[in-house]
Amino acid sequence: MTFYIILTFAAFLLSLLGTRIVILAWRQRPAMLNARGQLHKPTPRSGGVAVVMALIICLLIADIHYAVILAMFLLAAVSLLDDIIGVPLPVRLLVQLLAVLIVLSVVPIPVFGGWLPGWADKAVTAMVWLWFINLFDFMDGIDGMSPTEMIGIGMGFCLITVIVGAFPDPLSVYSLIIVAAGWGFLWWNWHPAKIFLGEVGTIPIGFLLGYMLLLASLSGYGYAAAILPAYYLSDATITLIYRAYKGKAFWGVHPDYYYQHAVRKGRRHDTVVRYVFGVNLLLVLLATFSVLNPELAILHLAIAYMAVFMILGFFAYTAPNPHDEPF
Repeated sequence: MTFYIILTFAAFLLSLLGTRIVILAWRQRPAMLNARGQLHKPTPRSGGVAVVMALIICLLIADIHYAVILAMFLLAAVSLLDDIIGVPLPVRLLVQLLAVLIVLSVVPIPVFGGWLPGWADKAVTAMVWLWFINLFDFMDGIDGMSPTEMIGIGMGFCLITVIVGAFPDPLSVYSLIIVAAGWGFLWWNWHPAKIFLGEVGTIPIGFLLGYMLLLASLSGYGYAAAILPAYYLSDATITLIYRAYKGKAFWGVHPDYYYQHAVRKGRRHDTVVRYVFGVNLLLVLLATFSVLNPELAILHLAIAYMAVFMILGFFAYTAPNPHDEPF
């Protein structure tokens, strides 16, 4: 147990101190500053360099499969290049597909419990994983959002493995590392953010979280894997479908996500993120119940998505709190 406590603390410190170093370094480089409309001054981006390195170091110590580390390095390198000079979208998608296939080549099948033929199982898994990688990037539009999602998903799997007596298994140890690294970055990314993840952070982290959801499904926690990311999945997917229906460009970060509606109505970034974190805590409980009461797992899944749809409606249609100062 002492080893896992030390490893978790190391992930937190590496993320916290590493991000501070990146802030100081990137402030001296105008090309690494990002001036978003919600912010009063340009802020360093690509802070994900420190978080991803913290994750890679600690996951290596935790003995994660080499294919995951190789894929994260590949994604981080191309994404950092994209942050600096830009990389065409088809090239980025091709690299993401390669990263996914590298890991799927060593992951046992069937992921979907034998519902699909082997080749179809791999193909559907790859497509879902690619979508999750990119939606995690799309949803990184306000201060504190992405590290909060890291913490929520990681907490969920930690709680589940502890309750069922599986700790310390790979899922729980990797989850602890993700939670710790997320807290380390959140210290600097909380509103008003001093740095952003950038593509170099969101893409590899989205990939890693997708791997965690895959690992959970293979461990028998399929419903939990569908519940924990429910907010991100719903906000991004519904928005994409809506924009496609309206004939708008839908790829990338844009102001139509539900959480962005709430910010545009005058709610502070940290207020919106607190709402999302509150929903994530409910999702953690429902995911845990789905494991403890498998006969009611579908009910817990339905409640989870109903709760998410309620918060999406709240963001889209309710007036802001007059005491909630904008931005």
